[in-house]
Amino acid sequence: MNTNISVLIVDDYQTMLRIIKNLLKQIGFNNVDEATDGAMAFQMMQKKQYGLVISDWNMEPMTGLELLQKVRASGGENGNVPFIMVTAESKTENVIAAKKAGVNNYIVKPFNAETLKSKIASVLD
Repeated sequence: MNTNISVLIVDDYQTMLRIIKNLLKQIGFNNVDEATDGAMAFQMMQKKQYGLVISDWNMEPMTGLELLQKVRASGGENGNVPFIMVTAESKTENVIAAKKAGVNNYIVKPFNAETLKSKIASVLD
């Protein structure tokens, strides 16, 4: 697994951003950018190519699902970026909606470094 790639983490909750960033650091990812909502993340993706996006589902004004749909529709370099959705809800309809939108993997909170690592490995390998 290439831990030198640029990773974008998206969450409107500062504490969650810090937790995910620390878990990524434990796994070996040090090139991590943060966005506090989907719109900010999409703007950042217009300026930089990422090797992985880890996004929360529930955010305002643009949700993680809306971000995913916009990224997939945009094509270009980031159009096919591996995308992992993080959510506190494991509703079947949410998983189905995310899969339809082109999500690569799904993590239900709470999770640990081992879970994060295995989900990342599954989308990067």
